[in-house]
Amino acid sequence: MIDHTHSRFGKSRPFFLWYALPYVIFAVLTFVTPDFSATGKLIWAYVTYLGLGFFYTAVNLPVTSILPTMSRNERELTLLGVIRQFFGSSVQIIVAVFTLPLVAFFGRGNQQHGFLMTIGLFGIISLILIWNTFFHVRERFSDHEIAHQPFREVLPMILKNQPWIRISVVILLFWLVTAIKNQTAIYYFKYTLNNEGLVPLANSFTLASLLGVILIMHLSNLHGNKRTMLVGIVTAFIGQLVLMLGVYSSGLPVLFTGIVINAIGHGMIVGLVSIMIADTIRYGMTMGIQAEGILAASDNFGVNVGLGVGGLITAGLFQLSGYVPDHAQNAATLSMINWNYVWIPLVIYLVMFAVLWFYDEQTMNDALNLQNQS
Repeated sequence: MIDHTHSRFGKSRPFFLWYALPYVIFAVLTFVTPDFSATGKLIWAYVTYLGLGFFYTAVNLPVTSILPTMSRNERELTLLGVIRQFFGSSVQIIVAVFTLPLVAFFGRGNQQHGFLMTIGLFGIISLILIWNTFFHVRERFSDHEIAHQPFREVLPMILKNQPWIRISVVILLFWLVTAIKNQTAIYYFKYTLNNEGLVPLANSFTLASLLGVILIMHLSNLHGNKRTMLVGIVTAFIGQLVLMLGVYSSGLPVLFTGIVINAIGHGMIVGLVSIMIADTIRYGMTMGIQAEGILAASDNFGVNVGLGVGGLITAGLFQLSGYVPDHAQNAATLSMINWNYVWIPLVIYLVMFAVLWFYDEQTMNDALNLQNQS
């Protein structure tokens, strides 16, 4: 849709204007419970949730696709990407902290009403911020001659754009490992340590990811985006090794230290995603194709597929091991929890490192520098 949009506002920018209100409306509707039959309520849930997913993508994907059209200065693009990820992560924390207190405040004992009012408040804030984005950003560097090619012409560029293919695989693997770790953490604390109350404390240590995002500005200036992300993967891997020591020694301080180090690495990885996607979009333009919509879509695609497949892997392996909800688990299930929480993530980090190692940043930068000079 982005790559086929002809508008006086540009290709990505109008999506903030057009889809912000439908996004907020569907967000609120997902928390409305109409007086329908059980089947009617199920249909309502599917329609509103799928609609919310579509409109969320319609306002979120342009945040990535518009980035390479805002500037050609590498430092500015890095700063924009860091700002985007820092505040995105910060708001996730704010929502996690304040949602239930707001539900209690608005609901006064009625949770359904409390959630509806809370999402209404979040929706109003979102609408203001998304429309504010529309009014204050501009697509300053867009080549109208190559901006709207048909897919049959875009496809050859995609296949030749090796940096885009590799960063897309890294994104998919990152969200795969994130899903596996986050979902298994609950089972680990509940069934292995028999202390489910530690989950919020463990999750709080992931705030360290913001430190990783901040480090990007300094490290990428010295070493470039590829090496900085490689450092992030190594940092996440080291944190996972420390976490492993905590798991097998039952030492909570060691375990939490591993979570902190791992989170810093994750912050460096995810903070660079939109920046490196923007680089591959600009690289595609050196091949005569400006297809920021479809190239930026690999970010959203990787998130959804990675989280979905990660959940499928976790659920499937637990089922094979004989997992029984809310009961003491057998030895096979406890072993599987450790495999999911420790060993599978270690393997995925190694694969991520190997894929990114062959990311040809130098060739891409040479092409971009030549384009800027011309």
